[in-house]
Amino acid sequence: MSAGTSWESLQRMHHWSMAVGPDGLTDYQRKMNSQEKCNNFMRQFRDDESRELKKLTANQFMEVWSHYDADGNGYIEGSELDGFLKEFVSSVNANDSGPESVSDAMLVELKECFMEAYDDNQDGKIEIRELAQLLPMEENFLLLFRFDNPLESSVEFMKIWKAYDKDNSGYIEADELKNFLRDLLKEAKKDHDVSEDKLIEYTDTMLQVFDQNKDGKLQLSEMAKLLPVKENFLCRSVFKGASKLTKEDIERVFALYDRDNNGTIENEELNGFLKDLLELVKKDYDALDLQEFQDAIMRGCDFNKDGKINKKELTMILLALAKHGADDDMQSGMGMAANNPLAEIATMGMKALKLQKLRVRHFVNRTLGTNTTS
Repeated sequence: MSAGTSWESLQRMHHWSMAVGPDGLTDYQRKMNSQEKCNNFMRQFRDDESRELKKLTANQFMEVWSHYDADGNGYIEGSELDGFLKEFVSSVNANDSGPESVSDAMLVELKECFMEAYDDNQDGKIEIRELAQLLPMEENFLLLFRFDNPLESSVEFMKIWKAYDKDNSGYIEADELKNFLRDLLKEAKKDHDVSEDKLIEYTDTMLQVFDQNKDGKLQLSEMAKLLPVKENFLCRSVFKGASKLTKEDIERVFALYDRDNNGTIENEELNGFLKDLLELVKKDYDALDLQEFQDAIMRGCDFNKDGKINKKELTMILLALAKHGADDDMQSGMGMAANNPLAEIATMGMKALKLQKLRVRHFVNRTLGTNTTS
């Protein structure tokens, strides 16, 4: 082919690609749009013949999560969730149909069914653990999510945290996380099925998934997502002013945290209680945040200064929490902003402590007949 002929061919190709059609698009733009519509990310993970989803490796699962959690906020929500559901359904088709094959009406119905089945905490978005229940994965990797065995309470969580934070740095670093995952596999009697290289892959994947601030280690709130408890009991409506707090409610909370039944909430029990309390207003926190919060609460509520919480002190905290919940409801109805319940609890603790001191002084004055002014 001569140089002149080649140049003429290129000109014709360029003219074809730039020709504008009735829809206002060039053939080239129309072709690119068609390719973009048919670029279904989930299709690569389906078997060519059965169209079933193939079992994903840890790395492949991470690819799916990162693709749909586009803003990296730790959730698949809004338009991200719509995009995932459309591609998840349309990827079943062997032909290269795009997500637009799912109508808006179909998407609404699909979303409702999907969220009912997989949105365990009913927050309207999908977390990493919820997605892991949907996608087929390596059995050993799936074990690390502990779907069938969540922790009873944050007391158990804090015991595990202290056991694996060997250097007391306030973080679970990569080697500590690897030891934790190895012990999980041992517990499931699967440790012999997982090589050291595979364990490193699992550790790296878990870090990528749960290390939201990307500092190469897990802080307290990040580890709490990897190792969740059944329920934060303090989130119940009884502590939000919706109903009157009863003696039985207080007894139930005290028993939940006083695991050794010695009559006080202390050490990991106290850490677990304060972790649950802190989570009511702060979702992103580390060990230093928890320690500073503990110092503030104990200054206001630990009347006898023994570094523990007894039943009376717990009662005062829970009453303050319920009172704040009731105030929130009233302020929301009036369009007012709510105050910080943690600051209020600490403040109420200080007021109660001062009132207790005044009562002691009054008793001494009355009993001894002194003229000391209160």
